[in-house]
Amino acid sequence: MAFHEIRFPANLSFGSVGGPERRTEIVTLANGFEERNTPWEHSRRRYDAGIGLRSLNDIETLIAFFEARAGQLHGFRWKDWSDYKSCAPLAEPSPDDQLIGIGDGVTKVFQLRKTYLSGLQSYSRPIRKPVVGTVTVAVASDPKIETLEFALSPETGEVSFVLAPDLGTRVTAGFEFDVPVRFDTDAIQTSVASFHAGDVPNVPVVEVRL
Repeated sequence: MAFHEIRFPANLSFGSVGGPERRTEIVTLANGFEERNTPWEHSRRRYDAGIGLRSLNDIETLIAFFEARAGQLHGFRWKDWSDYKSCAPLAEPSPDDQLIGIGDGVTKVFQLRKTYLSGLQSYSRPIRKPVVGTVTVAVASDPKIETLEFALSPETGEVSFVLAPDLGTRVTAGFEFDVPVRFDTDAIQTSVASFHAGDVPNVPVVEVRL
């Protein structure tokens, strides 16, 4: 098993359906009250790649991509058009978008993160697959220069500084990102006649933990 640093064709994922899922264990007690718990710290995303197919050429592209990944064996990048930026969908990423850490004068490596906030609750999502050329970083609102003051690992989403940020300083970042996924099936069934009739193949894709 390996991860291929290649993105599923973005024009095909554009019309896909999917999003995050959670796993919640619910036990109903004898008195009617519930106990709820989850074994998952992070959500997991699922998509259907078949919805975005619009032509027979798209099907050929899908099959070639599927075969090159050996079905479920190898992971790949996926652009989730509903959630692929550190900012609002119609805005442009800026280095102050997301807090990724607080400097302590020692730590040089920080994981890219995106925080989802609703009311007083929030969820911090690790970003493992940033898009090269889109990542900007700032320390105490002072933009830093990539390759000179920091380095980015596009395979892990880690930002490594040459000099550790000072104690108490806010480390922030803006970026675009992909979701690490794999196919959730080892078989793709297609029919030219059915496709022309409006039917599309079911091609499930699921996020992988890295």
